[in-house]
Parts: sequence; C-alpha cells; structure tokens
Amino acid sequence: MARTKPRETPLDPFLEAFRGSFSGVLRWPQLDALWDRIRARPEGWYIYAVGEAPPTAPADPDKLEAFIREVDALLRREHEEDYCGIVYTDSFETPAFVKIFDPNNLGVSCGFSDNPPLPGWILSRIPPVDLPNSPIVPGNRKRWWQRIFG
Repeated sequence: MARTKPRETPLDPFLEAFRGSFSGVLRWPQLDALWDRIRARPEGWYIYAVGEAPPTAPADPDKLEAFIREVDALLRREHEEDYCGIVYTDSFETPAFVKIFDPNNLGVSCGFSDNPPLPGWILSRIPPVDLPNSPIVPGNRKRWWQRIFG
C-alpha cells in the first residue's frame, strides 16, 4: 500500500509574509528613507500593535502618518543608540511588510534565539492575523497606542 503524504495546511498569507525574508534598517537615514517610501503610497497599510486585536481594515493616510511620526519619535527617544537596527522590512524599494521592535522588549531580535521576541508593531499591506504567543502589552504601551488611535 502506498503511503500518502499528509496534506500541508496552507499558511495564512500574513503568517507566510511574517516568516519571510527581511532586511534590517541599520541606520537612522535608512529609516527616514523607508518612511518616505511608505508615505509615498499611504493607502492600504494595516497598522497592527502586536498583543492587541489585529485591525480589520487598513488605516487611512492620516492615521498612518500619525503612527509613523509617533513611532519614529518613540524609537529615537527610547533606543539610545546611534544606529537603528530594530526595524526590519521585506523590501527597501517597495515595502509591503515592516516589523518594528519595541526598544524596551528587544530580547534577541537579531541572531539566534529559541524564543525570539515578537515585534511591537507591524505595518503590512496584508490583513493581519493574531500572532501566536503575543506578549502581554505593558500599560504604558497601551496608553501610548490609545493616545494615537483612541
């Protein structure tokens, strides 16, 4: 009797993109250029605060701009380094998926870890799904998030 290969469940497009290949934004000027690329095509971006319920609709351009402005200020203020290194994109030329790590919850965001931290925020052109094992979001981050989108 021939053995049949078990059917693989297709991966959700968001999870597939999440597990895909990313390049690190190493320098602050690279981050500025990435924001400019996103701002050039502001429609269709989902803004997902990991640990909160995933959004069901893309953000409007004004909310996207407010998020970029606020998260950029937070990263520069709280990641006290002369380099960025905590933002990752699927493409510098045509970004469609951006992982933004919380400077206060880095763990091992680069290199190898059995339990790497999840990003704090994700910008995606693909509708997000709830990420498994999402961390508990600290109260100060919830308040920050609600101030922007509340």
